[in-house]
Amino acid sequence: MNPYLRIFTQRNAAVLLLLGFASGLPLALTAGTLQAWMTVENVDLKTIGFFSLVGQAYVFKFLWSPVMDRFTPPFLGRRRGWLLLTQLALSLGIVAMGFMQPSRDLTLLAALAVLVAFCSASQDIVFDAWKTDVLPPEERGSGAAITVLGYRLAMLVSGGLALWLADRYLGWQTTYWLMALLLIPALIATFMAKEPDTRAATPHSLRDAVSLPLKDFFQRNNAWLLITLIVLYKLGDAFAASLTTTFLIRGVGFNAGDVGLVNKTLGLLATIIGALYGGVVMQRLSLFRALLIFGVLQAVSNFAYWLLAVTPQHLWSMASAVFVENLCGGMGTAAFVALLMTLCNKSFSATQFALLSALSAVGRVYVGPAAGWLVELWGWPTFYAFTVLAALPGLLLLLLCRETLNQAQNSDHFPPRARFASGYRWTTRLFCAGCALIALWLAALGLQALNIGLSGMALSGLFEAGMALLLLAVCAGVTLDYMALRRGAAARFS
Repeated sequence: MNPYLRIFTQRNAAVLLLLGFASGLPLALTAGTLQAWMTVENVDLKTIGFFSLVGQAYVFKFLWSPVMDRFTPPFLGRRRGWLLLTQLALSLGIVAMGFMQPSRDLTLLAALAVLVAFCSASQDIVFDAWKTDVLPPEERGSGAAITVLGYRLAMLVSGGLALWLADRYLGWQTTYWLMALLLIPALIATFMAKEPDTRAATPHSLRDAVSLPLKDFFQRNNAWLLITLIVLYKLGDAFAASLTTTFLIRGVGFNAGDVGLVNKTLGLLATIIGALYGGVVMQRLSLFRALLIFGVLQAVSNFAYWLLAVTPQHLWSMASAVFVENLCGGMGTAAFVALLMTLCNKSFSATQFALLSALSAVGRVYVGPAAGWLVELWGWPTFYAFTVLAALPGLLLLLLCRETLNQAQNSDHFPPRARFASGYRWTTRLFCAGCALIALWLAALGLQALNIGLSGMALSGLFEAGMALLLLAVCAGVTLDYMALRRGAAARFS
């Protein structure tokens, strides 16, 4: 049998595909598709821009993930029970959005969009935890690939297809009702799914559900190296993707229609193929080797955009560059999701996966401003050459984590730290202090939106102080982990 088709014969393939589809479907309905609906209804631009804040639920989902580790619904078990609840709430929320009109019910529509985004982020928490608990190590790469396939297809359906249907045939309200109906297969998949093994100890209180996942992770050997690896592994890829559309239109000179067709359609296809191919290859490779090979390919593929910047404009060269970059990025994504699953303790997989995925988004979210500044400073060719170099720190960290990753893949046991206990305690305190300042900044930001609280300068100072403490803690933790690795290596060879 074709190896691409063989991954769909594994036990959980259909469930992963349908739940991946359900995970991606609501995203455009509260983002691009909703923006298009409001634009057609002549809602003002400032209000449309404000609606982009709805997506913050996906960034901060780790804040309520401990609830889903601690409590078990009275039906279907800890994972499937929460999946069913979030999917029912999602369906009702999307149906309710279909009864609204942006020109008439804007406030209620905003509340429903926030509810749908919250339920969607909650579904993601439980789905990530379920696949982490259910998939054995050898199926994590292919499981991630099938999930990416379902997720991307859903984004295409709720994005481009929904816009076309709303404009040509059904209208906006009926289109939203149709999108809600498309969640019915996910409800069936939830009943089909196997509830994970319940032998893993679960938190006995909400306080334990918050504190124990953090203690469990930060007491592991090389925890700080692993955190930094998660942030930096796809950094070069994030830099390259941050300004792709602007580069193709303004930097190279293609028209917007060609860029939309190639970058969105061909890019989506290449990402799906890359993820599926990565899942097939990972069945024969260790997690470390897959991360290393795909990471190198991710870095080298950015040269395609450099070539595009220094050669004459041609549609085929754009298509080739977009295809190669997205293909390698899809392969890297399959391995990276498998890494996140490997690093989760099954007792707290909802909280730990939500936290690790939030960390992985740091690079993707914050490279945009830096990328624009670097392009203005260096120009497009030098910028894309830099994106290759930006991938190297993540690959170096990967090499340092080789032994830890091999141990984590081969057993559910994570070796605890054995050195520098006092130094790690101070590092953790610094990190907690930085998190506290960032939390204060977020609270003050919310109060300022209500015309209460601190001045802009004080807010900026809180944010900068919090980020400085976090960076200092991460640097100290990485240094301690590196010193512990050196000591351990010296002890083994002495």
